[in-house]
Amino acid sequence: MAETEKSYHESTDVEKDAVSVGESSYAQKDWHYSYKWTRKLLQWGLETRGITPVSVRERVDTQYSKIFFIWLSFNFNILSFSAGTLGPAVFGLGLRDSCLVILFFNLLCSALPSYFGTWGPKLGLRQMCQARYSFGYYGIIIPSIFNLCSMMGFCILNCILGGQTLSSISDGRLTWSVGIVVISLISLFVSFCGYRVLNWYERLAWIPVLVVYLVALGVGGKHLSNPPPAEPATAAAILSFAGTVAGFVITYCSLGSDFTIYFKPSVSSWRIFLYSYLGFNIPIILIQCLGAAVAVSVSSVPAWEEGYANGNVGGLVEAMLRPTGNFGKFLTVLMALSVTANIAPTFYSFSLSFQVFIPPLSVIPRYMFSLLATAILIPVSIVGAHTFYDTLTNFLGLIGYWASAFGAIVLTEHLLIRRGDFASYDLRCWNNPRRLPTGLAALGACALSCALIVPSIDQVWFVGPIAARTGDIGFELAFFAAGVLYIPLRYVELRFRPLA
Repeated sequence: MAETEKSYHESTDVEKDAVSVGESSYAQKDWHYSYKWTRKLLQWGLETRGITPVSVRERVDTQYSKIFFIWLSFNFNILSFSAGTLGPAVFGLGLRDSCLVILFFNLLCSALPSYFGTWGPKLGLRQMCQARYSFGYYGIIIPSIFNLCSMMGFCILNCILGGQTLSSISDGRLTWSVGIVVISLISLFVSFCGYRVLNWYERLAWIPVLVVYLVALGVGGKHLSNPPPAEPATAAAILSFAGTVAGFVITYCSLGSDFTIYFKPSVSSWRIFLYSYLGFNIPIILIQCLGAAVAVSVSSVPAWEEGYANGNVGGLVEAMLRPTGNFGKFLTVLMALSVTANIAPTFYSFSLSFQVFIPPLSVIPRYMFSLLATAILIPVSIVGAHTFYDTLTNFLGLIGYWASAFGAIVLTEHLLIRRGDFASYDLRCWNNPRRLPTGLAALGACALSCALIVPSIDQVWFVGPIAARTGDIGFELAFFAAGVLYIPLRYVELRFRPLA
């Protein structure tokens, strides 16, 4: 038995195709396996697996540090920098207050997606597929729609930033639109290839970005040493910026286990949690604080102020690197391309969420949905390119509400209803609407929690009566209300449909 297991582990390359095991494969039963061109892609090592669960025999990957590098490169880019600039630029906070909000709320909110990432090795389920055990087979369709919109929103923001930055080095000869197309196509290639190429790319993508930030600090750090005095911060401004920071990181809870399902089930959950937690917080906290520091100092550096005109973050980065001449232009290109390390894995998870959104499409190879995502991304990014700051502020604030409620319900189901026992999940029912929960409890909790969320949001288009006094506390109340309301509703649901 030991020799057989050893032989199997040696013959299985989890990163090669992530589809086959033993003599048969789920792909062999799908229509796409019967086409010559798709068989060729399989031979090249392209991953076709979508939301199909990974069996215990296939969970053999022991390179657990991969998840650290995925989240590190995911967030080691110009979007994290631009999110940090929002504190001073939009909410009028000083450097100290901005950095304290960035530190505290990232440490708090990144814990949830880091914890969800530990479930992948235990269950072998993608995150939105695992959420079927709370929201049900059909009920999860609604969160999947929100998740698709959130992921596409992040891709749009990244594409706009990348396009801005590429355009800034060409004195207008290269338009933002061309830059957006270049960024999108590079991201499509990495995502198209799947798990193997994605892990390789994310392991390396953060290195050139680190060089860029170090050079930028070397040539511009002297301007950051004496930030101008700031006006006293108001509670409303702090909480509104906190909601924006939370929206940046808490939405990862819908992707948490997507990249850990091939790890061995015996791996310590603490190990995966710490890899993920550090992968989130090292880049996000450091780069967002740098963004806040630069935004505070922009008004005292004429070249930076000129580059930053109309909220052009790419122009600001180019202005910071301009003293290094042509080398600075090369570094600016690297910074522009840094967003591909965020867009590519987002495309990957977009493909999975789309299969949960429309379950019959799960027979279509995962990479086909990356093409769909690209077709949506390019035109929408081009249209929204010139309203970046308004788009970023509104988007990050808004997505935090649904993601917070979603995370609270999935967490409550696992810790309270299932007592934290992974054996309580009947994995044979992952695709069975009659055995999974109806989803009425989860959707009902989300709907009822809106009674607290709506009065507590502070957006350009609406300011609730609670938010008018306190600032935006919508994401905090979304988490609390959805989690508490889910408990009695779920126990009522269990009277009609037992745990699966």
